Amino acid sequence: MSTSSDAKRKAPAGERVADWADGRLGIYSLAKANMRKIFPDHWSFMLGEICLYSFIIIILTGVYLTLFFHPSMNEVHYHGSYVPMQGIRMTEAYASTLDISFDVRGGLLIRQIHHWAALIFIAGMFVHMMRVFFTGAFRKPRELNWMFGFLLFVLGMFTGFTGYSLPDDLLSGTGVRFTQGAILATPIVGTYLSMFLFGGEFPGHDIIARFYSIHILLLPGIMLGLVVAHLILVFYHKHTQFPGPGRTNKNVVGMPLLPVYMAKAGGFFFLVFGVIAIIAALFTINPIWALGPYRPDQVSTGAQPDWYMGFAEGLVRVMPGWEINLWGHTLVLGVFIPLVVFGLVLGAIAMYPFIESWITGDKREHHILDRPRNAPTRTALGVAWVTSYMVMLIGGGNDIFATHLHLSINSITWFVRISYFVGPVIAFIVTKRICMGLQRRDRDKVLHGRESGIIKRLPHGEFVEIHEPLSQAQRYSLTAHEQYQPAELGPLVDENGVERKPTRGEKLRAKLSKGYYGEGNQVPKATPEEYQEITSGHGGHH
Repeated sequence: MSTSSDAKRKAPAGERVADWADGRLGIYSLAKANMRKIFPDHWSFMLGEICLYSFIIIILTGVYLTLFFHPSMNEVHYHGSYVPMQGIRMTEAYASTLDISFDVRGGLLIRQIHHWAALIFIAGMFVHMMRVFFTGAFRKPRELNWMFGFLLFVLGMFTGFTGYSLPDDLLSGTGVRFTQGAILATPIVGTYLSMFLFGGEFPGHDIIARFYSIHILLLPGIMLGLVVAHLILVFYHKHTQFPGPGRTNKNVVGMPLLPVYMAKAGGFFFLVFGVIAIIAALFTINPIWALGPYRPDQVSTGAQPDWYMGFAEGLVRVMPGWEINLWGHTLVLGVFIPLVVFGLVLGAIAMYPFIESWITGDKREHHILDRPRNAPTRTALGVAWVTSYMVMLIGGGNDIFATHLHLSINSITWFVRISYFVGPVIAFIVTKRICMGLQRRDRDKVLHGRESGIIKRLPHGEFVEIHEPLSQAQRYSLTAHEQYQPAELGPLVDENGVERKPTRGEKLRAKLSKGYYGEGNQVPKATPEEYQEITSGHGGHH
């Protein structure tokens, strides 16, 4: 039986604080509406989580490193604990990096975790974007989210570049020199851009301090905003899901955010952190003490950037050294053309969702993913691009391949030049044929069932293999995809008999649409009538 004292009993302090906050922020209703939000479960969705957790690790370790790093190009003589370097003249940036590596407790491990996490972050975004591309997860309403992810990838590349340039060792200094040469190749404004960035003639006295500000403030701040915006849009649009029974564009089948998804995500974060820490503890990366401080008159052997900049490096390395003189000015096409190609490739990737939407004319919302085999042209384009990327990685490391495989560097360069044009074409054709073959296999499985491996002898002596029919759920998953019809030019004569001349854009769209969805680009799905005819015994089904 309650008493007046029980009625007047104060609520716990935590509950009172929560009530106070709810009265001003409405957190109860917000939590009730969103904390039980459903997320689908598939292993490929963890790729995005790897990117997020790697980014968090980069931020945490980066904060620790900033406490001990001195971004100064003032020259000092080293007197630290690394004996081979004692007495050598170097910048304060390089000396402080040596101190972090050898004198700060845990400094070398944190440095390596930071660097490995950056590599895994970029690699995770690369693979995550490929997953989004191959499954069509970029379609309406997620075009902006694709662009946010693309910007994160590009900014991650440049953040990584500014990061490994900070120690001012011989390898990173060579990379900065390469960048300065690329800037100088820009027509008209190249010299001015170089003088502005470096504060004078290369290497100047300001570049490390400027890279430091860009690396720890500007780029991470923009990336953090993009990450938040990316996650908000994922939450707002609801997560995509693969086709299956009960899954439509209007629902999500999966696990609730709390407690299931959050528990799994928390455990996965510590798993990612632990794996990166183990890699950093066992495998040395960027041993600046083995390279020495940067000197403009020296170049380190095997000067390679991190893998994600290898594409741009390869373009420049394999390009012939063309130069032309115009009105007393030299235009270095051997560097300028690769930079233009690099920019065009990045632009095409960023705009692809809008390009495909224009080709298909599809303005509907899509929350169900494609299986890559059911979009053979898109899948083939993606594989062709990855092939060109890998070919240029070989070009960016042509000296390493030459020395380790005992090959001529000129032969490798010519191989890359030819493969850059031939390789993607071959990859496109092969991938498309594989996708078509997989579509035919899916059609056959729907109509005839799965091969059981059981051989049966018929009364007249014929041996046949027994096929097990698929379940209704499996048949649905294999036939749930849409099949577009190629866009047509439409009638060339209007209702009044006046001839209409189609525009170039209409002709281009019709031609591209035919290349995407025309004859020979998709296998017709099995229809219910075909399935009924075969299963009724008239189709020779065993």
